[in-house]
Order: sequence, then structure tokens, then C-alpha cells
Amino acid sequence: MTEITETIRPEKSRTALSVQAAFLVIGLLLLVLAPFFFYPIFLMKLLCFALFACAFNLLLGYTGLLSFGHSTFFGGAAYFTAYTVKSWGFPPELGILTGVAGAALLGLVMGYLAIRRQGIYFAMVTLALSQMFFFFCLQAKFTEGEDGIQSVPRGHLFGFIDLNDSTNMYFFVLAVFLIGMLLIWRFINSPFGMILKSIRENEQRAISLGYSVARYKLGAFVMSAALAGLAGAVKSLVFQFATLTDVAWQMSGEVILMTLLGGIGTLIGPIFGAGLVVTLQNYLATSEFPVTIITGIVFMVCVLIFRRGIVGEFYASRIGRMLGFVYRR
Repeated sequence: MTEITETIRPEKSRTALSVQAAFLVIGLLLLVLAPFFFYPIFLMKLLCFALFACAFNLLLGYTGLLSFGHSTFFGGAAYFTAYTVKSWGFPPELGILTGVAGAALLGLVMGYLAIRRQGIYFAMVTLALSQMFFFFCLQAKFTEGEDGIQSVPRGHLFGFIDLNDSTNMYFFVLAVFLIGMLLIWRFINSPFGMILKSIRENEQRAISLGYSVARYKLGAFVMSAALAGLAGAVKSLVFQFATLTDVAWQMSGEVILMTLLGGIGTLIGPIFGAGLVVTLQNYLATSEFPVTIITGIVFMVCVLIFRRGIVGEFYASRIGRMLGFVYRR
């Protein structure tokens, strides 16, 4: 199985880090200026799904576990946040924390049951459990069935920042996105993350070295679920509703597509993949040609031409190697 690692070559570390820091600053500057040139709601949707894809990539790209049930955490957190904010009057920050906690709890339960299996069996168990949660949301009273929870108030962040203002809401979503990305970066570059990569590469060797593989897998699963829940919770405030679409299996398939298009095992690859998919959905929504067909065509082209994903191919290119990125099999 191929992998893409973001390892810096020692002889080029100083130059590579300088160039990458420059790209980071430029990227942050573009994100700050973006709402003055583009529709803020579109940008907020892109950031939410980008964080969702990065959370999923934490499990697939760095642990090697393919989950078909991540819509449970994304949509579950959206429901928890929407309900507590609308019905219980929670402020937005507390509602989001409730959604994240709920997603983490769901991840703990689902992960505990799923990590007992490997490969396709693991994927099928997550899909089955996800479908169970979907039908629970369909029948539960607090989700309001097929209508979903609508007219969710955004409220005031910390009691004085009005999130009904699109600009305020955008910068709040941007802050959440950056915090989430920082957590992911820290997680994969910690000793815990190094052990996860070793489990992905050779699980039996990790077991022989004395590591409790099941516990590490469960920890990664819960962390991925919590971050996916963070994306879903914020998304429910952005659009002010939570529906069954958020917990449907198609949402899990969509985040897999985003990750594959961007590049599995890269930190920023899922961001580009999410940007591509969300942009296609947004600008082709009024087209007579079905968006799903166009997305499928784009996916086939990327599989044939960019087998490592968009960012993965860039890392493996001559320019990518000059900047210090290394592609390894």
C-alpha cells in the first residue's frame, strides 16, 4: 500500500521549512481576505467539510482504518448542537462542546465494537452501526424526523459576538477550523501518532513490540469522531438546521471521496479534496447536468491521472521534492 509522508530532508530542511512557512502565511492571508470576495456561506461550508475530511483522514491516512460510518459523528453532533441550542437555550460555544462530546461518545461505542475486526469487516461494521443510528434519528422525537431541526439560532458567542452577522460567523468558523487543524497536526506528530503510523504499516510488529494496538486504534477512532463532530456541530449553526442528510451513508461516502481526491495521508490533501467537491456542488447546483455524475467523472479522472490524489501527486513531483516533501511506498 502506498503512502505519502511529509518528511523534511535534513539537507534541505531550512529552505523547505521557509518555503512551507511562506505557503502557510499566504494560505492564512487568503482565508482572512476570502469573505470580502466570495459568498461567506459557501466559504463556511467549505471549511466545515474540509475539517470533516481531515478528521476522517486522521483515521484512514494515519491509522489505516477505513470507516463507512463517519456520518454518524458529523450528523450526530449536528443534531446534539442544534437541539441544545434551540430547545435548551445553550449558547453556541456550549452547544458545540455538547455536540463534540456526543460525537466522541458515539465514537467510543462504535469504535469499541468495530476495532475487533479488520479490513473490509471493519468497514462493514461501521456502516451497519451508522445505519442503525440513521434509523434512530429517523424515529427519535428530538430530531423531528424527516423535517429535521430547523431555525436553529446562532446566538451570541461568549455573550457579546453576534453570530447572526455573516462576517462574525465566518471568522468564528475559520478559528474553529484552524484549531481543529492544529489539533490534527499535533496529534499526528506526537509519539501517539508515530505509533499509529507503525500500526498502519505493520500491525503485527507493533503488537510484538508490546503496544496495545486495540487501545491505540480506539483512541484514534474517538479523536477522529470528536473532530468530525466539531465540523458537524459548527455546520448546524452555519446553516441553522440539522437533517437526516447529515447522518445518511451518502455523507460517509462523500467524505471518503474528498479524502481520496485530495490525497490520503497528507495533512492538507483532504482540504483540497473538500474544496473541489463543495465547489462542484455549489456552482453546478443549478446546472441541468446531475452534479453526482460530474463528481463521479472528476473522481475517475483523478484516479486515472492522480493516483496519489491531487496533493499526493504534487508531493511526488519534482517541485514537491524540491520543497522537501518525500513520497514513499
